[in-house]
Amino acid sequence: MFKKSLIAGAAALMLAGPAFAEITVEDAYARSASPAAKSGAAFIVLRNSSDTEDRLIGASSDIAERVELHTHISGDNGVMRMVHVEEGFVLPAGGMIAMRRGAEHVMFMGLNDAMEQGDTVTVTLTFEKAGDIVVEVPVDLERQDHGGMQHGHGGMNNGAGN
Repeated sequence: MFKKSLIAGAAALMLAGPAFAEITVEDAYARSASPAAKSGAAFIVLRNSSDTEDRLIGASSDIAERVELHTHISGDNGVMRMVHVEEGFVLPAGGMIAMRRGAEHVMFMGLNDAMEQGDTVTVTLTFEKAGDIVVEVPVDLERQDHGGMQHGHGGMNNGAGN
């Protein structure tokens, strides 16, 4: 179910339209905490080369019953907790969003099947202005970080598989 052809992914990216040329996807990977996990997450670097800000307002995938945009915030006593960000994430003009563990991410809840090393997950990212962009995200269960990308959030892992 999760295995998708990279050729199909490339074709889907080309069909995303002209807006995609201004929003690029880098360093994407997905993971779950274990084969039995009921949730997982995708971590993606988004770059906006346009002179207009956009907003990532949603995500979807057939990998799970529900897909949401999440982040971690400091709660009572400094304990980090994961929250759904209904308004999405601003992608600044000429800027980026580095979704990584302990920060912004795409959350998969109610996985339909186990995420396995080497699989690929198809995720549709929905932007306020650019519309839908389909990306093929490789599953990497061994990766521990997001390539050293920094985005101003702590590297706390809440133990929920992301």
